[in-house]
Amino acid sequence: MKKSGVSRKKKPISRTDCQIIRLLQKDGRISNTTIAEKLGISEATVRARLKRLIEDQVIQIVAVSNPLKLGFEIVGVINIQVDIKKAENVIKELKKFKELWYIVVTTGSSDINVEFNLRSLDELHILLLEKINKIDGIIRTDTSLIMRFIKRQYDWGTALDRDETDQIG
Repeated sequence: MKKSGVSRKKKPISRTDCQIIRLLQKDGRISNTTIAEKLGISEATVRARLKRLIEDQVIQIVAVSNPLKLGFEIVGVINIQVDIKKAENVIKELKKFKELWYIVVTTGSSDINVEFNLRSLDELHILLLEKINKIDGIIRTDTSLIMRFIKRQYDWGTALDRDETDQIG
């Protein structure tokens, strides 16, 4: 990552970084001061580590909402099979659609999966038939609608701390 003409090498995630991430996964509104107290480090250290974790795109701090409770009647997933030679173009075009909040390249029967939030079936019709299926390189789409959320948890920790038995409270 370049900033002000200076190249900065990304630092690996440390045990302290993992502890900060776990605390934020449980409560994204926890203050830097509280994190510092719980971990026995300075608030300035927490602030600097958070800045780096965000800049390196390890984490983002956002409010996670339930789209079904925010007026979006149609929420779902589209599995997309593409002509692999045109995959980059398909991805570039998909990124333009505000309705798609999540886009990933996958393995299996589809090449790209996207998730969407829409207000109506008319919007779904427009998204599928007038936008997505007109992108050069798309072979097939398969759409599933989410009827209700059963489990939505974001406190899975990090792969680096999965074996640790100590839990930070």
